[in-house]
Amino acid sequence: MKFLDGFGEQAYALLRIVAGLLFLAHGVQKFFGFPVAFPMPLNPLLQAAGTIELVAGGLIIIGLFTRPAAFIASGMAAAAYWIAHGSKSLYPIVNGGEAAVLYCFIFLFIATRGAGIWSVDGQARR
Repeated sequence: MKFLDGFGEQAYALLRIVAGLLFLAHGVQKFFGFPVAFPMPLNPLLQAAGTIELVAGGLIIIGLFTRPAAFIASGMAAAAYWIAHGSKSLYPIVNGGEAAVLYCFIFLFIATRGAGIWSVDGQARR
């Protein structure tokens, strides 16, 4: 579509920011019970996941240390899939793990591409 040509960098920045915001929301739910309380008590594994969601999500949003933050977030999402969902069924649509799979691959893409525009990393390079 011709009218969308030239907006790739902006679309990528929006993908990075929105994915980071949604990931951060998982950590906010775990630790602060907002907007609804997390449905189970936080064991050490869930505390570690919540910490990664808060810290990596925030860093990805602002685009600071984006590559390592996204790589760690990708790994955490992969682990979350296999620990919480993969044992129920191999298929994400059956086991409820679609979000974990999407986070895993979106963050892997971000880790390989870097922060892009509208980021602290991008400003530091200039």
